[in-house]
Amino acid sequence: MKIIAEVKKQGSESGAAIIRRFTKRVQGTKALIKVRADRYFTRKLSKLKTKRRALVSMGMRANYDKLKKLGKIPDKVEGRHAHK
Repeated sequence: MKIIAEVKKQGSESGAAIIRRFTKRVQGTKALIKVRADRYFTRKLSKLKTKRRALVSMGMRANYDKLKKLGKIPDKVEGRHAHK
């Protein structure tokens, strides 16, 4: 991606004014938004990883349900979000 944002000095313009105009010109091109979007882009998981993750969570759920039926895990857990 190549974006040209050129600014030339006009008369007796100060350096700060040139930098200010340049940053406004860059913001106008929306280049920073595109760069930041690409920077934090996360890839989608592959089908195999998705399936494996699903199998692991299904196994953990089955194990939890089994322990709950055996009475090794209480029905309600007192805690921060428990309603009294």
